[in-house]
Amino acid sequence: MKSQNEENLKELFEGFLDSKEAEQAVEDIREGERILREHPVPEPDKKLIASIKSEIVEAVLRKKTNVFRRIVFKSAVVAAAVVILAAISIGLFEKGGSDSERVAAVSRIPAAIWESERLADDDADLASLTAEIEQIESDLLALQLGENGDNGSGAAAELEMELIEINNDFWKG
Repeated sequence: MKSQNEENLKELFEGFLDSKEAEQAVEDIREGERILREHPVPEPDKKLIASIKSEIVEAVLRKKTNVFRRIVFKSAVVAAAVVILAAISIGLFEKGGSDSERVAAVSRIPAAIWESERLADDDADLASLTAEIEQIESDLLALQLGENGDNGSGAAAELEMELIEINNDFWKG
């Protein structure tokens, strides 16, 4: 150790210890440095160093690949969004058929029935659906009031199944 460093080290130790203990601490450090000089650390194996370097190279390449993929996927998402927006805007601004054609295509019920006061009376399908709904409504009311005499668990399940069946029939057309 250089003499200037030894003096600085001795001054540092004197801040915490008395003069004699500070001198002993500096001597201990000198002895430790001598031991380390006499017994150097062995060099790592060249195969180990080569293995570590190859792992680092592989990790860097994987990271670069992941960054590239992320950029490509983000670009694909942006491109898809642009294509979808373009398709929607073309569809909105396209001048198609007249309004009467669109209404006719959407409506499954004839125009004469729409002008009627009671749609369910004029259309057979609507009349049967209305009758089934009214029947289920009365059965449900009877269940709620406890008028049918049983505990209602089987009837409630049956009503639920009928409602599901009517719902399916309604959406099938």
